[in-house]
Amino acid sequence: MPPYPPELMDDDKAVVRTFRARLAAGEEEMLPTSMVERMIGGESAVRVRRERRGVSSAELAKRAGVSSAFVSQIEAGKRPGSPATLRRIADALGIAVDDLV
Repeated sequence: MPPYPPELMDDDKAVVRTFRARLAAGEEEMLPTSMVERMIGGESAVRVRRERRGVSSAELAKRAGVSSAFVSQIEAGKRPGSPATLRRIADALGIAVDDLV
């Protein structure tokens, strides 16, 4: 489900208020331009988000219940990661899986 009800999408001020409330509640996150540019440039969202959280790949793997080699392969683009695996990684990072795809 989108974070913004469809009826609010026509009201820019309501969307901004909703975003600000979600941001204050920790349900949204703003990323520095440099991180966005890295992901636009093709760098793995898993790696960028992991580094943003200050988590090692080994720690992420442990939290997500996958091998560190698998995390490295996902970050290197050698393996895509199943939807279930990406969900576990997202949960381990405290983000929505949509932020990884």
